[in-house]
Formats: sequence, structure tokens, C-alpha cells
Amino acid sequence: MIRLEGVGKTYDDGTVAVHELDLEVARGEIACLVGPSGCGKSTTLKMINRLIEPTTGRIMLDGADVTGSDPVKLRRGIGYVIQQVGLFPHQTILTNVMTVPLLYGESRSTAKARALELMETVGLETSYADRYPHQLSGGQRQRVGVARALAANPPVLLMDEPFGAVDPVVRARLQDEFLRLQRELDKTVVLVTHDIDEAVRMGDRVAVFETGGRLAQYATPAELLGRPADDFVADFVGSTKGLRRLTVTQLDEAHLEPMDGVTAGQLGAAIDIDSTLEEALAVLLRDDKPMVGVKRGAAFVGVLTPNGIHRALRASLAETAATAGDRDVAMP
Repeated sequence: MIRLEGVGKTYDDGTVAVHELDLEVARGEIACLVGPSGCGKSTTLKMINRLIEPTTGRIMLDGADVTGSDPVKLRRGIGYVIQQVGLFPHQTILTNVMTVPLLYGESRSTAKARALELMETVGLETSYADRYPHQLSGGQRQRVGVARALAANPPVLLMDEPFGAVDPVVRARLQDEFLRLQRELDKTVVLVTHDIDEAVRMGDRVAVFETGGRLAQYATPAELLGRPADDFVADFVGSTKGLRRLTVTQLDEAHLEPMDGVTAGQLGAAIDIDSTLEEALAVLLRDDKPMVGVKRGAAFVGVLTPNGIHRALRASLAETAATAGDRDVAMP
């Protein structure tokens, strides 16, 4: 859906913000751009919708080169969410969300219906429609920003640290809500973040940038955590990469033990087979039990123990190594 070919940005003073970047984002995929301050990740995002013009290279959007298109028309067809939301303070929430459909020539009744539908979609009560941005909490304003970005039903959504301005609890809720939305809407998303934990939680693939706008590694979260490309990526991912890997590793029946002989007093709260290892470990620690029951629908399929979590993590690491063609991956 998005392809950057040799894209670079050099400013008049000679500063290289992005260096000959090649990057592809598949349709329906979330690609997270992460790296230290000044590494070019936000510049890359803004070059996609030409808020910043690239110095070199081509940017392809659904097969078309956007570097020669009308930038205003281009931006209206791409959803854009920023950290400080950027709502119009003098307009109601409803009018804010209606903005882009009205620019496209939609009738006010159609735009209003779409805006109210989207408010519900992002988890915001329609009773807030007549309020103004200053009357909402930070998390609520961020939801409005997402709704406005989705109002014209764009195939591509660009997000520049969209959850960075809210507290950690609200941030986690917004991340969960957005991932739920993505499962329903299947947009192609490029998300900039400075937080590696957010990147591996949100991204189907993660691009790690280093200073000078160079791409250090572009990989799935599991591969990034299991096989960093170099010392820079390993240092950026950090010493807790084994814990982070729990967040991206799904349960598998192969790592469960049978229910035979298990008593109710041994079990923590049940979890679904679609849960991650992180969610399973959290239940074990919270309930202080030796195992947790795992269900598919209403039926138990087995129990997961700490040993099962360890086996699952080792299997995930081995799979990453095999995919990369190299089994020299450190096991926890």
C-alpha cells in the first residue's frame, strides 16, 4: 500500500534528516517507526502526506507516485492524527469530526451521520457532540482526533505519537481501543512513537531508525526482539526485550498441560486461548496460583504453568531464528 524508494530529506544547511530510505507497508498493516529523538521518524511520516517535501526518491501510495500529485488533495485522502490532537477549539466535537467529509462536498446530513457513527466507533458517547474540545479530557480529545482522521474513510492513516500526551493508564486503554478498531477497519497505518514498548505492542512490523535518518532494522516485533540486526538495535530494544517478547507471543495448545487431576483451588482466573504470554503471566502473578486455565469459547482446553510459559517463549525464539535462517539466538 505504501512504498518508499530511496526517499531522503536534506535541509538547506546540509542536515540529513532521512537517508535513502526504502520501506514498504503492506495493505492493512500497522508499521511503527521508532528511534531516538532527531532520527527522522516524524520527518518520514510527514513526507508520506507531503507536509514535508522529500529531497530525493519516490513515495508510492497504492501504486501511484504521490510526489507529483496535488498535496492538498493527497492530504484529504489520508487520515492524520498528531500528539496534541489539533482540534479546532472554536468548533464543537461534532463539527470537528465533520470537517473532511464537508471539504469533500458531502451534505451536512450525511457528514453528521458519519460523524455520530464514528464517535460511537471510537468509544465516545454522542452526547459529547455539542461540547467543545476544552470540555473533554485528554483521552477523549484523542478519540475525537482518531474519529476525525477516519471520517473520510481513508485507506491510509498516519499517526504521530498519537497517545503520547495522556497518562499511562489512559494510553493503554487508547492503544487497546485502537487495536480493536484496526481489526474492524483494516486500515494501513504508519505510527510514529518514541516508546519501544508501544511499538512492539501496536506494530505488525517495526522500523528502528538511528541518528542521521538511517533505517537500522525493519522487522516483525518477534524478530526484532529475538534477533536484533546490530548492537544499536539491541541497545535500543534494551535488556528487558525478553519481557517485551511476552507481549507479542500468543498462547498455543502445544504449551498447555491437560486438566486431569487439576483442582479449582489450583487455578487462577481463566484466560482465552487467543491471549498473549504476558496476559497469562499477569493472571498467574495476580492470583498467586500455580497455573491458569485456558479456554476456547466456553470450553477448557488445558492449563498453563510457568514452565509452559518458558517453553512457549523458547519455541517463539527458535521459530524467529529459523525464519531468519540462523539459530544463534539467545534463549532466556
